[in-house]
Amino acid sequence: MKNKINSEMPKETCDDRNCPFHGTLRIRGKVLTGIVTSAKMHKSVTIEWERKQRLPKYERYEVKISRIRAHNPPCINAKEGDEVKVAECRPLSKTKNFVVVEKIGRVKGYTERVALLEESKFKERKKKEEEAEKESAENEGQSG
Repeated sequence: MKNKINSEMPKETCDDRNCPFHGTLRIRGKVLTGIVTSAKMHKSVTIEWERKQRLPKYERYEVKISRIRAHNPPCINAKEGDEVKVAECRPLSKTKNFVVVEKIGRVKGYTERVALLEESKFKERKKKEEEAEKESAENEGQSG
């Protein structure tokens, strides 16, 4: 293999020229691991991971989320909830400077976590709508 990444060749083959295994794309620089949070784009994924940042004023740490866009070759085909290894490459588009190199595995409980987040957002939205209705009913009662 011509790349410097210590990962196995995918079992599937592809004809993507931006594939580090079957195409001409060279890999250099950073190698990161993260979780695929969105795979809705064509041959692209959004990957995020948590990192801790120190707050010296409060002598504590805060958790921040970093996100990047990466090219997803057809031979790897990472889906939402997969843990993947990405490597830096030349700019492929305005926002893509990384390519998925290896699929490590699935994250346990990812779909349940996403479902709970969506449910909590729905509850918050419903609560705000009910409060707005109460306020408008009060305003109509005072004006009439």
